[in-house]
Order: sequence, then structure tokens, then C-alpha cells
Amino acid sequence: MGGETEIRNSTPLSKLSAGPVGQQIHSIYKGRLGQFTDGGQYKHTNLISKLYEGRGVGEDYVKLSVYSVPHLARPTFKEATSKEFKPTHVGESFGPSWSTHWFRIQLRIPKDLLEKEHLEFHWDANNEGLVWTENGEPLQGLTGGGERVEWVLPDAWRDGKEHVFYIEMACNGMFGNPTGGDTIQPPDPNRSFQLAVADIVAVNLAARALFVDFWIIGDAAREFPEDSWESHEALQVTNAIMDVFIKGHRSQESILEGRKIARKYLGDHVDSAKVYESDNQAIVYAVGHCHIDTCWLWPWAETKRKIARSWLNQCDLMDRYPEHRFCCSSAQQYKWLEQLYPSAYDRVKAKVKAGKFQPIGGSWVEHDTNMPSGESLVRQFLYGQRYFESHFGERCKTFWLPDTFGYSSQLPQLCRLAGMSRFFTQKLSWNNINNFPHTTFSWVSLDGSQVLCHMAPSNTYTAEAHFGDVKRSVTQHKSMDQDATSLLIFGKGDGGGGPTREQIEKLRRCRAISDKVGLLPRVTMNVSVEDFFDRLEKKAEEGTKYVTWYGELYFELHRGTYTTQANNKRNNRKAEILLHDIEYLATLASIKDAVETGRSSYKYPKKDIDDMWENVLLCQFHDCLPGSCIEMCYDDSGELYETVFQTGHRLLEEALAALGFSTFDSGKGTPVAVNTLGWKRSELVKMPESAASKEKPQYGRVGGNTGIASVEQLSMSPNTYATVKEIKKGVFQLANTHFKLNVEGGSITSLTDLSINREIIPEGSKANQLVIYDDRPLYWQAWDVEVYHLESREELPAGKTEIVENGPHRVSVVTETKISEKSWIKTTISLNASAEAGTSYVEMQSEVEWRENMKFLKVEFPVDITNTEASYETQYGIIRRPTHYNTSWDMAKFEVCCHKWADLSENGYGVSILNDSKYGFATCGNMMRLSLLRAPKAPDAHADMGRHHIRYAIFPHVGPLDHRTVRTAYAFNNPLTIHRHTSPQSVTSLLSSVTLHGLPSLILDTIKRGEDDEDVSRGEFPKRSGKSVIVRIYESLGGKSRGTIKTSLPIKKVTKCNLLEDDEDEIKIREGEIRIELRAFEVATFRLWL
Repeated sequence: MGGETEIRNSTPLSKLSAGPVGQQIHSIYKGRLGQFTDGGQYKHTNLISKLYEGRGVGEDYVKLSVYSVPHLARPTFKEATSKEFKPTHVGESFGPSWSTHWFRIQLRIPKDLLEKEHLEFHWDANNEGLVWTENGEPLQGLTGGGERVEWVLPDAWRDGKEHVFYIEMACNGMFGNPTGGDTIQPPDPNRSFQLAVADIVAVNLAARALFVDFWIIGDAAREFPEDSWESHEALQVTNAIMDVFIKGHRSQESILEGRKIARKYLGDHVDSAKVYESDNQAIVYAVGHCHIDTCWLWPWAETKRKIARSWLNQCDLMDRYPEHRFCCSSAQQYKWLEQLYPSAYDRVKAKVKAGKFQPIGGSWVEHDTNMPSGESLVRQFLYGQRYFESHFGERCKTFWLPDTFGYSSQLPQLCRLAGMSRFFTQKLSWNNINNFPHTTFSWVSLDGSQVLCHMAPSNTYTAEAHFGDVKRSVTQHKSMDQDATSLLIFGKGDGGGGPTREQIEKLRRCRAISDKVGLLPRVTMNVSVEDFFDRLEKKAEEGTKYVTWYGELYFELHRGTYTTQANNKRNNRKAEILLHDIEYLATLASIKDAVETGRSSYKYPKKDIDDMWENVLLCQFHDCLPGSCIEMCYDDSGELYETVFQTGHRLLEEALAALGFSTFDSGKGTPVAVNTLGWKRSELVKMPESAASKEKPQYGRVGGNTGIASVEQLSMSPNTYATVKEIKKGVFQLANTHFKLNVEGGSITSLTDLSINREIIPEGSKANQLVIYDDRPLYWQAWDVEVYHLESREELPAGKTEIVENGPHRVSVVTETKISEKSWIKTTISLNASAEAGTSYVEMQSEVEWRENMKFLKVEFPVDITNTEASYETQYGIIRRPTHYNTSWDMAKFEVCCHKWADLSENGYGVSILNDSKYGFATCGNMMRLSLLRAPKAPDAHADMGRHHIRYAIFPHVGPLDHRTVRTAYAFNNPLTIHRHTSPQSVTSLLSSVTLHGLPSLILDTIKRGEDDEDVSRGEFPKRSGKSVIVRIYESLGGKSRGTIKTSLPIKKVTKCNLLEDDEDEIKIREGEIRIELRAFEVATFRLWL
């Protein structure tokens, strides 16, 4: 059409089809990926077969000898290497559980390996180990079981000569020695471990790198959305790598070509820290961590070795990976390392100085927060922060408790008072009823104080640094309206270990995918936890309003830990009270010469008190105090508490002696008691046996304000009295001027408040009713009690009751109840002759022989009170919880933690249940239940078996819950004891030289000496000239309260300070009076300068 047209074929597409091409079946091609890196039937022909280029095996290259340590001892390097070593070989087994074996390795690298690129020594006995130099320097930990089995050999050893080093073998796995392979079962005492590998290995670094390339790109193929380009491309890249490996006949060239193909998806920088140098904004902050349970499925002695193994691993990784930063908590663990492995400690300290190794947490251990007293929580921070500051030059800013079983409501206030404004955890992701709704939020304390809290959305503190961990850091983030960033805390944990080489390599590739391909959240390293929180706080400063959560972070799991290991919990409560009294008396004894003429030789026993506190704080670790450790741990804690009590009673006697007191039996002086509480007390006290006789009654009335309390030995014809009588067969009536109660078969069928003629027990109900439940949780025996256990309630049968004490000052009846063929409980119900109005209660003391199997013993108190909320004492305050099951959040609190009391009140009247050393409680409707004993069989097969002594009381009160309950519970837990003094008036002024007046809601909780006073200081910090007294007060009922500290001490000034005893505002003194005002539930600390 109008001239010639030149025909051109410009397309490269062939005109004719070369043949059919099918569409990939993605499920098949994804399933194929496992063939390349799995250890199954193809491992001899896939990439795994190319990871190593050669081995030095046998005695020609690796000569082994061993010293097997007797008696489960753990000797030092010097002690062990001085012993005789005997020849051994691969294939030999070593045991039993918990034993230690030291190996001398004489190593010579084979000639054919001398020029290889990378040499390692591989050791695997399926248990933990520590590599030592010939000169006794610990180098690196080994895990076993195919994990962390390598130690990089020094290049200097490529000389063909023999070199010597040692491995200390611990006959336990990372999670102890559980029976039958179930992690939480009691330890098998007779495990043995076979040495399977002791080889020199030449590593093919290219193959090792391709392994990780392929792993992460394969994860992209599997975990990116199936309809995404990114998933399709990852599948093509991984299959291309496999194809080139096969076509190249598994050659080194095919491996290098596979790495080139991987770069299409990963970019060019995955082999170095340069991968993180792009300008793209990261939102996932990956920080290495090693959670080492201070005791759990292994004893403290093994923890000390786990610390060295784990932390030396991290120092080694920091040398090889410049982006690696690592954090670890618990001042106790640093102290152990300092004491037992000084060269390892120096290495850690150098990394801290370089900004690579971050001490975090600010506490002595990662402690339980439900059961320790308020003062114990203070000391966790005081001792922890002082250690970190004195050893590393800085205090911690972030409170770190990733694995504790719930978080009490006053922690934000105490954190702020200890210099920490941030909090990290993730444990609430374990909730088994409700899903906690926030990731980053402001957590608000009872007093209104707040900390910025972050819970890692990966829902773990031991992330494996998988592709999915990075992905979930965004997909499970619940606070992205305010901020999209998150922490990814990675590294082997619980049993220690920490991050691995492989994990760091995986994160490099995850970052590479984000920059090269996209879609995956961008991760960064070479950052710290503080960098992450700094950014969040900066946003808050600039106006970001984070959502808030008020009150406790209740953990909807592990509710049985309020009760398990009852004697351990009792020791905790008793030790806390003992320390309170020691510090009060020792403080006054140490300043005696500042008040009186003459010099006192008494010196405040700071070291002994510190040792006691450190031991008590150690036992508050979040598996020890809750009762979720193996039996060996409770053998250890029992010994430690025995040391605490021996030291404590000696210190108490020394302080009393310095103040002029002697024992009652000395017969020297007037009988007196010392009231260490901050208010007037008037109580019936049993006289020492030497004072009682048929003519003289067994009881005295002790009364007085803080300090000296007088003792009146009561006559046989008192003005007030208690009576008991059998009103009909098997029914006993106890009465004083305040209460009248009927006891039948050990239960209280009627309790009348005579002051208003009110019956407290609903008609047809029984208080002090012992009940037992079947207790079989879903898995975690020592930890959990599940809601369905309530359906198995069974009343224990009524026992025979008899009168054992018949006034006039105290009456008692005792009932022995059979629990089973092996178990019984003997309960004594007592009523004292009335003291002051509002302080009388009905007391129960129980002796229990407990030999049950998966049972739960409780005692019930139905009361004629109506309220939708019950009140429970917590540290420095009160927490109110529902008595109904309206929502799943309400029902989840079917078992809760309380301290010395729980209360159910309505307008005008209420009932408090007091306890001595119990923590588990429940209030459902008008039924109040105190938890007494459990019988789990894992991880301690003998938990709670044996004899127990339990005290609790019913304390009815006219009017609302108020200071009467708070003070009576304090006194119930701290009974007065009688001493003698030749001149009580001479110390009356000193013992009452610091007192608190004003609203009774104010509690003077602690009196102690200033940490760095010149006569007290142990040298950690510059000495403070002169002497000072620390006074800690809190508001206990939830309202603004004013009061006055009155003192007769010659004080120069008064300053308010924080928990770390940093002085803040000076407070005016007016004629020995310091006026104070505290907001609701505030904790306030004051320093009185002498």
C-alpha cells in the first residue's frame, strides 16, 4: 500500500516454542527447600555435607585425660589441675548428675589442616562445659547437644606443635537433669553423659554463610504473604541456589555461586556490620540478652558457672561482631563473677566500659514482686543500684523483669524513687485467659507515679532471632498508634547461653532483606535498651501520649506460686521482720553516744546486715520464693535462711545488750518488752516459763508506745477475762467482752460482735472450715492452679474438739482433723481476754502433717458482708479486686496474692483475715478463702511434704477498713517478747527518740542508719561526715495524710531523700518536729542529720 515496507523482527522472543513450561506448584517447591539444609536422609549430599573441609580425629591429634571430681564438688582450676589425670577417649560416659569432670586436652593440628581458612575445636558431651587456657584463664562456654559446641582455635596454634588447654565438664544440660526428658520433672540423680565429639575441624566459611543465607531467604518464601512478590522472589532465589549446587556437583564453586545468587535478595553487605549502615530508619531494636535463672532446675552453685560460661561467650562474640551489644541483669550474678572468675569479670568490665555489655535492671536479682515486703523491694533496688554504680560507674535506668510472675502495683513508684523511669517485661504474654492489650504504655502506681513500660511484641525474652521474630515485632505490636518501634530481645536463656553466632548472622540477613526487598520490618543492632527507651521518652517529651495502665499487672498464670513451698515463704516473712527489728535497735544503739554522755563501743554491724539482706534478697529470686525450683534449691535456701537467722539473733542480742537489756532468764532487772512498731501497743503476752507457776499466771499484759513497753504480770482474778464452756455436746462457746463464738467440730458456726450484737457468720455456714481440692494444673505443677480446681471442693470431716486452755486470760479449744491416712491437721482456736477496743481477734494456730499428692488445702470464712470488691494488703498500700466473675478479667483473679491481711467490708462493718506468712487468697462473693498448703510433684517431688505451723486470725471491725487492720496485722506478725532491763527509764528516751504522730494511716516502716555515714561506710562510695538516721514512712490507706516526725535526737537538719538515699529537699525543723504530708500511698524517706 503505497511503496515497499521493510519487515523487521525486533523482538528477542523466539518465534517457535521450545517446549512446554509448567507453572511452579509453590507448595512443592517450598517443601523442597528442606532437602538443602535439613539433617535427615539427604544430609550426606546436601549443604550440610559441605560445612566442614576436614577433621583431626583421634589421639594423634587430640589426646584426652580426665580428673573426675568426687562428692559432686566443684573445685577451682588450680585445685582441679593439681590432681592426677587419667587417659580417656571419645565414647566414654561421665556422671552422675551434677558431678564435675576436668579434661586436659593435648592438641596438635594435622598438617593437612594447617593452611585451612578457619579452624575450630568441637566438643560435644550433651552437657555444659567451660574452656580454660593452660594458665587458668576461662575463655568460653560450651552447651552441648549440637549447640555451641565449637571453640575457635588460635592462629598461633597452626605451628604443628602440641598445645594444651582444659575443659571443665558439668554433668547437667542447660535445663538441669530432668527425669524422662520432661523439662520440669524432678532431676534424675544418675544421669551419665557420653563424650561424642572431640575433634579439630576445618570450617568451610562459605558453606556456613550460605546455610544462613538460604535459611533466611527460605523463611521469606514461607512467611511473607503467599500473594506477595517478595515471597515469590524468595522462592525463586532459594530454588536457584539448590539448582546451581546440584549442577555444580556440590563443588566449592557451586557454593560460591549460590552465595552470589543469594545477594540478589540480600544485597552485598551481609558478611559484615556494614549491613546496618544504610540510612533507612529501623523500627526493631535487636539487643542480645542471656536470662540466667539464679536458681531453678539447678542449684546456685551451678548458676555461678553458667554466668561465666554465658558471659564469656558474649565477650567472644563482641570481638567478632562489632554490632553486637548485650544486656544482663542481677547484681548478685556480677558479684559472683567478680568473686569466682576475676579475669572473666575484668573482661566483662572492659566491655561495659566500651559500651558493648550493659548491666541493666537495677536490682539485686530478678526477684518476685508479689510476696517480698515493701522494704524488701526497696533493698532490691538499693543493693542492686549501689553495686552497679560502685563497680561500673552508672546506675541502671531500666527495671528489667522479663520472667517474673506478675508485677505489684507499687513498682512504678519504687522504680522512680530508685532512679529508673523505664520498665521491661513480657511475661504477661503467657496469660492463659485474657490477652494483655498493650505493648508500649505508661504504667501508673497506686500513688500516681509512672514508668514507661515496654513488652516485647515477639512475646519472648529468648528470641532465636528468626525471620518470624522480626516479623512478629510488628505484626503483634499493640501500641502502634503511639509508636511502632519495639525491642527484640534475643539469645538462649533461662539456663543461660545468650546470643549465638548463628543468631547474629540471621539478623544481618533480616536487615538486608528489609533494605533490598522490603516488607520485613527493618531491624538494627549496635543499639542498647537505653537507646530504645531514650527515643520513647523523647517522644513523650514532644507530646506523644502513651496509653495508661493503672495498678497491678496481674499475671493470669502461675497462681499456685503464692502458696507452694510454704516453709520457704515463712522464712522470708520471718527474716524480713527480724531485719526490721535489728536495724531499728542497732541504729539506736549506734547513736547512743550522740544522745547520752560517754562513749559507746557499739558499732553498727553494717557488714552483717548487708550479708543478711543480700541472702534474703537472693532467696526472693522469682523461682525460689514462688516455690518453682527443684528440691536442691530449697536445701540451699534453707541453709541460707539458717545462716540469716543465726546471724540475726546474734545481732539482735548484741544490740539489746548495748542498750542495757538482758534475757528474761537472767533475772537481772525489771521485765520489759521492746515495741519496734511505730504506735502504741497493748497485748497479752505469754510469760517465759521461768515466770509462770501455779500461783502466777502464764500471761502478762504488755503495753506502751514505740520503745519501752511495760509488763504487767496478770493476776488470777483479772478485770477482763475470757471464758470457754461446752454449751451442748461437741459445741464449745468462747467469749470475751467483744466477741462470742461457737465452735463445732473445729469450725466456727457462730461469731457475734457483742459491741453491736451482730452475727458475722451467715446462717447455716461455717467459718474456719478446712477444705481440700484436687490440684492438677494443665502442665506447670508447682506454678499453676487452674480455675477448674474449685469444682473439686471437699470439706474435711469434723474432728473431736476439746478444751485445752480455760482462762481467765486466754481460752482455747483444739480439734484434730484427719485429712487422709497419712495427713492430719490439729487446729487450736483461741480468744484472749479483751484488750483495747478494736484490737481483739479470734486466733487460729494449726499444726499440720502434710503428705498429700496433688492436693490443695484451704480454709474458708463465709461472712455476712456484701461488696463487689475485697481489699488486700500489698507492699505500701492496698489493692482492691473483684469478688465477682462479671468478666473474664474478673474471673481470672480467682486466686490472688495478699500480704498480712485481706478484708471484706461494707458500709459500717467489715471482716479482716490476718495471716502469719501466707500469701494466697481468694474472695468470691462473701466467701473468703486463705490458701494453706499445696502438694505438687514437679519440679520438686517432695514440695511441702512434712510438718507445718500456721497462724491466722479473724478480725471483725465496726466501721470501714482502716488503720486498725493495718496495725493489728503488723502486730500479729511481730509479737512482743519479754526481756529485762536494770534501768528501763535510762533508755526510754533513746528508744522513743524518733516517733511519728498525726493521721493513723501513716506508717513508720523503717529506721536504719545512712548507708555512707563515716562510722558505717564500707568504702563503696565517699564517706558522709557525721551520723544520720534514715526514716521511711508510707501512707497505708489511700488518702492524703499529714503527720509529724518528733525526735529528741540532736539533729542538725532533715532532708527528704530517695530510696538510694540521695538527698533532695531540706525540710524545716521546729523544736524537734518535722511536719510532713504524703499523698495517697506515697512512700517517703527522710534523713535525720546528727
